Amino acid sequence: MKVTYSLRLVKLVAVSVVLVLFAQILLNRVNKLSKHPKFSPLTEEEYRVISPKTYSYILNQPLVCKDRNPFLVFMVPVTPQDVAAREAIRKTWGAPGQDTLTLFFVGLPEGGQRSSTSGELEKESGEHADIIQMNFQESYQNLTIKTMMMMNWLATHCPNASYAMKVDSDIFVNVFYLIRRLWSSPRQEFITGSVIRDGKPKRDVHNKWRVSEELYPQDSFPPYLSGAGYVFSADLAARISWASRFVRMIPLEDVYVGLCLHVLGVNPVYSRSLPTFRNLFEIRNLEYDSYSPISNTLTSLPAAAELQPVSSNSWVEFHPPTRCLFHHGINPSSKLQKPENIARTLQETLPEEKC
Repeated sequence: MKVTYSLRLVKLVAVSVVLVLFAQILLNRVNKLSKHPKFSPLTEEEYRVISPKTYSYILNQPLVCKDRNPFLVFMVPVTPQDVAAREAIRKTWGAPGQDTLTLFFVGLPEGGQRSSTSGELEKESGEHADIIQMNFQESYQNLTIKTMMMMNWLATHCPNASYAMKVDSDIFVNVFYLIRRLWSSPRQEFITGSVIRDGKPKRDVHNKWRVSEELYPQDSFPPYLSGAGYVFSADLAARISWASRFVRMIPLEDVYVGLCLHVLGVNPVYSRSLPTFRNLFEIRNLEYDSYSPISNTLTSLPAAAELQPVSSNSWVEFHPPTRCLFHHGINPSSKLQKPENIARTLQETLPEEKC
C-alpha cells in the first residue's frame, strides 16, 4: 500500500516537473517574440533604392568560391582610384591564403573619371580576380548600397564560407590572431566588433552624418557596430539582405546594418581579450616615431601604401603574439620611407604588445 502510494507520488511529481518545464519553454518563446515588434515591408519604391536587383555587375567573380569554402572572407569597400590601397592589402594581410579570401567592392567613379578608370580597373581585375563592381555611383551617401551589395554577393556566390569581415581599406588586420579567435566562435547568428549602444541620430542640417526625422523619426539607434571593421558568421549575409526589405535606406551604413540586425533579433557582441578585457576591435593609432612598445599589429593603409613594394618576406616573418585585431592612422614619418624600416619597427615593437 505504501509502495503504491509512493510510486503515484513520484509519477505526480515527475509529471508536474515536465509541465512546468513545458510552460517555461512556451513562456520564453512568447517573451522572445514580444521583444521584437512586427516590421512592415517597404513599399516597392522604397525598396528599389537598396534592392540588389536595381543594380547590375560590371565586374564580378562568381566562381571564386566554386571549388573552395573559405573560412574567412574579407570584404573591402574601395573606390576605383584606390589602387595603392588594394596593392598594399594584397601584399600584406589580404594576401591569398588557404583559409582566407579577400575581395574589393567598388561602384562607379564620378563621371569625369569614368572612362579613364574603367579600363585600368578591368585590367587589374583580370590580373588579380578580386574586384567586384556594380553600377551605382560612388559617394558617401551610397556606402549603404555598397555594404548591402557585399552582403548579397556573399550570400549568392560564397554561401559556404564560415565567416566574413567587412573592413575599410585604411585598416590593417591581425589575420593570425583573428582566425585563432574565430575557431571557437559561434558559426550562426554571430556578429562582433566595436559595439555602439548609445547612438542617436544627428539632426543638424550641416552635419555630415545627419539623418532627418522624416527618414528616421526615432530618437535613438538600436545597437550597431562601427563600420571600420566587424566580423560575422556568413549565414547572416543572406538574413541581413532579407531584413533590408523592412528597413528604409539611410546613408549611415553601419547604423543601417544595425537596424537590419534589430529586425532579425540578432544582438551584436563585444569581443574582448583576457585578462585586460580590452575591446579587440578598438581602433588605435600607431606612431612609428617612437621605439616604445606599440599596442597593436594593425596600421592604416594610406601610409602603408607609401611603402610599396612591401616585402612579402617581411610579412611572412611578422607573427607577433598580439591580442588586438586592427589599427588605424600611421603617422607617415621619415622612418616610414623605407620598407626595411617598417619591417624592423614591426619586429622590434609589436611582439611586446599585449592589448
